[in-house]
Amino acid sequence: MPNRYDIFVVGGGINGCGIARDAAGRGYSVCLCEMNDLASGTSSLSTKLVHGGLRYLEHYEFRLVREALIEREVLWSIAPHVIWPLRFVLPHHSGLRPAWVLRLGLFLYDHIGGRKLLPPTRSLDLTSGEAGKSLNGRFHRGFEYSDCWVDDARLVVLNARDASNRGAEIRTRTRVVSARPDGSEWRLDLENTETEMKEVVQARLVVNAAGPWVDTVLKDVFGQNDPANVRLVQGSHIVVKRLFDHDRCYILQNADERIVFAIPYENDYTLIGTTDQDYAAGPGGAAITDAEVDYLLAAANQYFRSPIGREDIVWAYSGVRPLYDDGVSEAQRATRDYIVKSEEDADKPPVINIFGGKITTYRRLAEAVIGRVEDYIGERKAAWTAHAPLPGGDFEVNGQPGLRSRLGELHPYLHDDHIARLVRQYGTDSLRILDGAGSLDDLGKHFGAGLYEREVAWLIAHEWATRAEDVAWRRSKLGLKLTRPELADLDAWMQAHRRQEAAAMANNG
Repeated sequence: MPNRYDIFVVGGGINGCGIARDAAGRGYSVCLCEMNDLASGTSSLSTKLVHGGLRYLEHYEFRLVREALIEREVLWSIAPHVIWPLRFVLPHHSGLRPAWVLRLGLFLYDHIGGRKLLPPTRSLDLTSGEAGKSLNGRFHRGFEYSDCWVDDARLVVLNARDASNRGAEIRTRTRVVSARPDGSEWRLDLENTETEMKEVVQARLVVNAAGPWVDTVLKDVFGQNDPANVRLVQGSHIVVKRLFDHDRCYILQNADERIVFAIPYENDYTLIGTTDQDYAAGPGGAAITDAEVDYLLAAANQYFRSPIGREDIVWAYSGVRPLYDDGVSEAQRATRDYIVKSEEDADKPPVINIFGGKITTYRRLAEAVIGRVEDYIGERKAAWTAHAPLPGGDFEVNGQPGLRSRLGELHPYLHDDHIARLVRQYGTDSLRILDGAGSLDDLGKHFGAGLYEREVAWLIAHEWATRAEDVAWRRSKLGLKLTRPELADLDAWMQAHRRQEAAAMANNG
């Protein structure tokens, strides 16, 4: 008999993993299927912000902004290791939005979302003080407001881990080949993309949270010919050596009414993005264009004192956002709100499709989806995710310094930078990873950039990492510092470790 679930989730991005977590915590049997690695698509290629979306006020998306502003502090409270507050500097550009418009927008931003912990907006004199030193001399005044940073890929993995801890099955490198009705349930054919092993499962309903592939799933898996209302929009970013020494960010206005962020990134770098342009190719093939590079460089050079060029770029990435197609003409004006749509067919079990959405509102989207699930299954269960910490997040929102101190006392052989990275990635789980270690030798093989065998083994055992790129670019951003030979050595070690684990399981079985 095939395994049977209440809910089958397609897609291991932030929405899919958030839905799986919420559903599992309410007692539903859940299976999540991801054809690649967790967060390998849009969810690891964002601007890394938990924010209300100040610019969405100009498009009158007040409900979305209010919900997102409320969620900032909710998410910060349940994941204070991978989310923390940032202050954003908004230089006033006399040729663009008037100062009174900015003040009004920031007043709304401060007050419509129930801000409690984050500090309020204030005016800045950019002719003095740290925030103005890195800007060129044309900017004399500005504003400073609050939002939050997020390690986007880690947030996805933490949701998957919590879902798994609560009973969900998380299957990476597994794709859905087909789905067909079988009485009141779906019969789904699965295939592991590494081993080519096939399996059949059944589910009472399917949630299509495939992100940019949502339309592909509807066509190829469910055989639906009607086009979905999805608009693919490419957003690209560049990473350069650090442009300023303080920990504040900048929000840069451009003449085309778009904005670009400049954000401190991984201690030694500055992240600059994003672009907005329609995307027509396959969802998995996005790459930054020369025009996008020129646009981001020009935006930064319009504001910062020290000019940057292509030779300063150490990394660039592009993601495809699956926005709901609301018929607007420009990509930057397309709504970032989420849309939950059900396939209504009396002859088939239900399918719930997810369009659009932001990392900031993923938890509320999950609650909305579970509301639809309850409509079909006929059970009502209490919402719970707003107050339950994600794995490693069981400490106070401003508790990172204390946790770093504790880790340093227990493991004095570690450098401060190493301790800080472990706390930012794992929170209290860093204590478990290092439990019993009394020296660097106890951490095993060193792959470079402070990455040791013990940490990699944890990622394989607890976080579905199977390849070097999973570790270097999604479970961490150490790919910025590891050399190609080091990455190859890491990948070879991981494959050997997996073979040993598989052999041990076979012998025990």
